Amino acid sequence: MSTKAAHEVHPVIGIIGGSGLYDIAGLENKDWRTVVTPWGAPSDKLLFGTLDGVRCVFLPRHGRGHPLPPSRLNYRANIAAMKIAGVTDIISLSAVGSLRENLPPGHFVIVDQFIDRSFAREKSFFDTGCVAHVSVADPVCPRIGDVAEAKLKELGIAHTRGGTYLVMEGPQFSTRAESELYRSWGCAVIGMTNMPEAKLAREAELCYATVAMVTDYDCWHEGHDSVTVDAVVKVMHANADRARSLVKAMIPELGKTRGLCPAGCDRALEHALITAPAKRDPALLSQLEVIAGRVLSV
Repeated sequence: MSTKAAHEVHPVIGIIGGSGLYDIAGLENKDWRTVVTPWGAPSDKLLFGTLDGVRCVFLPRHGRGHPLPPSRLNYRANIAAMKIAGVTDIISLSAVGSLRENLPPGHFVIVDQFIDRSFAREKSFFDTGCVAHVSVADPVCPRIGDVAEAKLKELGIAHTRGGTYLVMEGPQFSTRAESELYRSWGCAVIGMTNMPEAKLAREAELCYATVAMVTDYDCWHEGHDSVTVDAVVKVMHANADRARSLVKAMIPELGKTRGLCPAGCDRALEHALITAPAKRDPALLSQLEVIAGRVLSV
């Protein structure tokens, strides 16, 4: 086999739908399947299908009907299920509050950084018996971001490329003091779900990018009412329709046969394992096989 052929990737596109996005329009050959992972059950069954001939896998982050709060999501199982399903690229869609005047409700932000202020979640697949330190200096895949930006332009959806997503624990919204603090840090948007999701996607060597959909101005903006669920839901439904159009436009481009990820997302574990082979826990290694088998077998 030639080197070129060995590095050919036939993408499978994963979509993680945030609040208000519980299905993907236009999928053919739809099939909801249960995917079992070593870390338990994901938020829901996964929806398998094709769009323009590209294999796709959709997961509603909070489950259909939104029964799961942010702190109770099994993030490890969600990402592991995507990996087990053969996904190579993840488009993560997330409802967020805006921390900037120029990012009004209805605006989309292609996130490039995160600040993780969550504290009640399992954040790594690795543990005692097999330690790994994965770089998340650049936590999203710029290639997916490029496609998102191009398609948002084509669709005429108001958007901004780049911005920091502050991930809070929730489920309560921010106090005014917190909102002002995060604004002073230069954050663009605030939400509750994309960490440790992005970190785990990196550990699983999946290309991952977040498109954040603004629903409100959090509570810092004096000219707007403090955030309420009713107000959020109204904008959320409009955002979900735009998000479906975006995903439908992105998938044919992302689904083209390609080489290895230029940013190295698909090789993130190559220099991350630090535990000596003789000291690795066989039980944990067995669990990690679905995530890190590529490097554990070397």
